Amino acid sequence: MIMRNKNDIVDKVKECLIKAASTFSDDKKEVYRQAIERETVKTAKWVLETTLNNALVAEQNRSPLCDDSGIPHLFLEIGPNQNVDGELLSFIKEGIADGLRALPGRPMAIKGGDSQRIDQSGGLDLDPGALMSAPILLKPTDEDVLRLHILMHGGGPEIRGKTFRIFHRHKVSVVTDEIIEWAVEGASKLGCSPVTLAIGIGRSHFEATSLMLEAMVFGNHNIQNDIEIEITNRLNKSNMDLLDSVEILLV
Repeated sequence: MIMRNKNDIVDKVKECLIKAASTFSDDKKEVYRQAIERETVKTAKWVLETTLNNALVAEQNRSPLCDDSGIPHLFLEIGPNQNVDGELLSFIKEGIADGLRALPGRPMAIKGGDSQRIDQSGGLDLDPGALMSAPILLKPTDEDVLRLHILMHGGGPEIRGKTFRIFHRHKVSVVTDEIIEWAVEGASKLGCSPVTLAIGIGRSHFEATSLMLEAMVFGNHNIQNDIEIEITNRLNKSNMDLLDSVEILLV
């Protein structure tokens, strides 16, 4: 029988969510500073400075980075001697709800049945904690840990994202060209910039989407492979507001 401290787990998940919703990663703050240093257009420099300052204030106050505080997406690393069961998942769920209330997150849970939640006619539940997280993604790891990552995904980027089959014809260039075509179209319609692309390349829609989420968890703005560098450079030449990095994971 596994003995767990419920209060400890719930509190850690709560704190993890608050940090996820209120904090830029260190590497992201660094590339913002680098971009500010290089930027010569006064208005663009002001936007970058204001965005970074907003992030620093949000981190200090433990408040949302954006009015669209996001939908929790969970990524759980599981070590070889660790166990996940219904009890643990219930503790995680409770911690997510507590974190959304403490943040507080923007009320985004839609009331009603399937049709009402699609057309949003059921109205909003005013309790931030009523918002359900996306399905949890599990990942085995060699480390003997249970490590939860929480990503708060806002609605704007999500409605611009997509999964699509590519007939790669055994050429990397076909894949990169397709990514760039999608990115130019999607990023041009976003109200928020600059952007960081997150891309998963898999053998199915589910695998590609899962790898995209993993790329967001483990990606580092300051560490880019050759494909990521090529995509970044080509997109910046197309006058897109890209934050000088792309996060890609493929299988």
